[in-house]
Amino acid sequence: MSVRRAPPSWRLPEGVNAPLWEYLHTPRLAAEEDAYFVDHPLFDADARALDERFQTPGRLIDLGCGAGRHALRFASRGFDVAAVDLSRAMLEVVGRKAREAGTSLLTVEANLCDLGCFPSDCFDYALSMFSTLGMIRGREPRRRALRETYRVLRPGGRLALHAHNIWLNLRDPQGRRWLLGQAGRLFGRRRGEFGDRRMTYRGIPGMEVHLYRWGELKSNLRQAGFRIDEVIPLDEVSAAPIPNPRRFPTLRAGGWFVFASRPGKMP
Repeated sequence: MSVRRAPPSWRLPEGVNAPLWEYLHTPRLAAEEDAYFVDHPLFDADARALDERFQTPGRLIDLGCGAGRHALRFASRGFDVAAVDLSRAMLEVVGRKAREAGTSLLTVEANLCDLGCFPSDCFDYALSMFSTLGMIRGREPRRRALRETYRVLRPGGRLALHAHNIWLNLRDPQGRRWLLGQAGRLFGRRRGEFGDRRMTYRGIPGMEVHLYRWGELKSNLRQAGFRIDEVIPLDEVSAAPIPNPRRFPTLRAGGWFVFASRPGKMP
């Protein structure tokens, strides 16, 4: 199946650039998703963290669901799940898996920056895992995605989010060189946003992911209205919680699991 050619930049969806468009419209990536990430340590770590904290079934929205690893597991546990992605190919894989497992869930093709297809105050839980937020292109679209997540959660609703830490690049010479090159962006002397790292990802050149500073992520969550309840700094290799997490966690962590909530009580 051929990949749909990206439209001109002014016609791309909010938060999407041409490489991300190619990623979203490359069917082989959806077909290969499970095999590509088999035994990935982060997949085991985030599943354990979520299962320990989200135990009472309720309405759950999986934002950037990919091939449905979280959506399907929670649906099998009795949660009422909406699996949301901008990749139709990924959603087709999720739907097929659900049918094969005899599991019921809703698949929705939507932009995470605009969840207008959902009413306000309708979910008990929201997931934004495996750096989904960081794949959204642009500072304001990422902030808008958080505001939309807040809107669709009920008062008292809970968000689980994963993001990568920009300072993980201090560990190796190539990362340190990249950080030095980012200095011009931080002070406005170079185009682009501080923290956007470009790479060739699964055969697609020019893909970017936004690597966060903890202060930036915390500020964005609070500006969206969230209360931060728990932060788990992660080892960059094993994805296990780092030892002695109070000792320079903003520099030592490869990323974070963040559990936040919309203030208020469930109706």
